[in-house]
Amino acid sequence: MSVLTVKNLSHGFGDRAIFEDVSFRLLKGEHIGLIGANGEGKSTFMNIITGKLMPDEGTVEWNSRVRVGYLDQQSELKKGSTIREVLRTAFNYLYEMEQEILSIGEAMATADETEMDRLMEDMGTLQDLLDHNDFYIIEAKVEEVAGGLGLKDLGLDVPVDELSGGQRTKVLLAKLLLEKPDILLLDEPTNYLDEEHITWLTMYLQNYENAFILISHDIPFLDQVINIIYHVDQLRLTRYVGDYHSFRDTHEAKQKQVEAAYIRQQQEISKLEDFVARNKARAATANLAKSRQKKLDKMDRIELTKEKPKPVFGFKMGKTTGKLVFETKGLVIGYDKPLTRPLDLYMERGQKIALVGANGLGKTTLLKSLLGIIPPLAGEIELGENQQIGYFEQEMSGTGDQTCIEDFWNEFPGLVQYEVRAALAKCGLTTKQIESQVRVLSGGEKAKLRLAKLMNRETNILVLDEPTNHLDVDAKDELIRALKEYRGTVLLVSHEPEFYSQIATTVWNCEDWSLKVF
Repeated sequence: MSVLTVKNLSHGFGDRAIFEDVSFRLLKGEHIGLIGANGEGKSTFMNIITGKLMPDEGTVEWNSRVRVGYLDQQSELKKGSTIREVLRTAFNYLYEMEQEILSIGEAMATADETEMDRLMEDMGTLQDLLDHNDFYIIEAKVEEVAGGLGLKDLGLDVPVDELSGGQRTKVLLAKLLLEKPDILLLDEPTNYLDEEHITWLTMYLQNYENAFILISHDIPFLDQVINIIYHVDQLRLTRYVGDYHSFRDTHEAKQKQVEAAYIRQQQEISKLEDFVARNKARAATANLAKSRQKKLDKMDRIELTKEKPKPVFGFKMGKTTGKLVFETKGLVIGYDKPLTRPLDLYMERGQKIALVGANGLGKTTLLKSLLGIIPPLAGEIELGENQQIGYFEQEMSGTGDQTCIEDFWNEFPGLVQYEVRAALAKCGLTTKQIESQVRVLSGGEKAKLRLAKLMNRETNILVLDEPTNHLDVDAKDELIRALKEYRGTVLLVSHEPEFYSQIATTVWNCEDWSLKVF
C-alpha cells in the first residue's frame, strides 16, 4: 500500500533546475535510502514532501491520518526547556487524548442511553490508542531512548540552551523517535552522533516497523538499515532494490550497457550520414538516401549522462614549523565548568592526530582553546614557532545572502574572476552552484566552499572539526587522499572510523580525559 505518492514533480531555484518530472512512491514498511551527490536535491525533496517547500509543478499526496516525523539539517529546539521536557513533548498528542477521555467521562454523567453508547465507543478507541502508543510507560521510553543516544550522560534536567550543536541534534532525534511516527524522515542523522550511538540507532532502525526515508553519506550505516535505494541524479529519481553496494553494482552495469549502446548507435549514425552525403545528389540513389535520412530523423538518440565534476582537493604547504606544535601543562577546558581533568598533551610537527569520543566531552572546546578562541579554565598552552593554521569549523557562519563566488572573492580579493571560478570548480562545484546564493546551497556544497577557502591559503597546520559532515562519498574519498598527502600537521575531530583511520598516525580518545563516568 502506498503511503506517499509524488507525481510529475519539477522544481528549481532561479534558473537552476533540481527536479524534472519526478515520480515517487513510498510503500508501507519500506526502508529507503535517498542518495546522490551533494547538491542533487535530496534535502529539497524532503522539504517538498513535508510541505516546507512548494514545488514548481506536480503533486504530493499522503494517505490520510499518516503521522510524519522529520529531522532536517536546520531543526531547532525551543529555548528555556530541559532535555526531559523536550522529550516529553513527543507525547503531547497522547496527553491530549487523555484529556479527551476525561472530558468523555464527565459527559457520561448526563448522557442518555444512545449518547452513552457513542461515548463508550469513543472512549474505547482512545484507550486502545493510548495502550498501543505506550502512554503508560512514557517515562521508561524516555529513559530508554535518551540512554541509547547518550543523553542520560548529559543529565535530562540540563537546559537545552547549554547544549552543543551535536547534543541538540541528539535531543531532536530522540524526540522524533519517541513520537514513533508512521513515516520517519531523517536527513543525515549520524552527522553529530558518536560511534556508540550510531550503533544504537542502527539497531533501532533495523527493528523499526514503519516506513522511513533516510538521507546519509555514511555508507556502512546506510547499508545496515535500508532495503530500497532511490538515486537522485541528473534531475531524476531512480529506484533500486537492495542496499548501497547492490545499487552501485547495478548502476555501474547499467552505465556500461548505455555506453556500449551509445557507441553502437554512433557507429550506425556515422554510416547512415556517410551514405546520405554520398548518395543524395545522384538521381539513381536519391530515394535510398531519403530513406536513410528518415531513419536518422526518427532515431531515438542515446545521450550519455554528463560526467559530474569531481572534487580535487590539495592544501598549499606553507613554511616549516618548529618541531613543537603545542604542549599543554595542567590544561583544563570548559565554559562555566570543567569538561576535563588537567591535561598534559604534546604534539609535534608532522603528526596527524584524530580526537574521538562521545559528543559533549569537549573535543571542539579543546580545538578552540588551543587556537586561542576561548580561554582555558586552568593550565598553560605553549605553541611552537612559524605556525600557519587553517581551521575548518563545524558549521558556516553568516546569513548566506551573497553568492558563492562573492563569498569566496571577499576573502581573496587579489584573485581575478577566472581564478576564483577555477578554485571553486576544483572543489566539485558547478557553474550553477558557484553563481547561487550561499543560503540555497546544500550542506555538502557549503562544506566544499569552506574547503576551497582553506585550500587557497598556505598552511602548515590543519585543524579540522568534523570535516566530513554533509560531504558525499566522492568528496570524502578525495579528502582522505589529500590529507594523507599533506606534508603538514593535522589535528582533526571525527566520528567516522573509516575516515580518520586512514589519515591519523595517532588517535586520542577524549573519553579518557573526561570528568564524566562512562
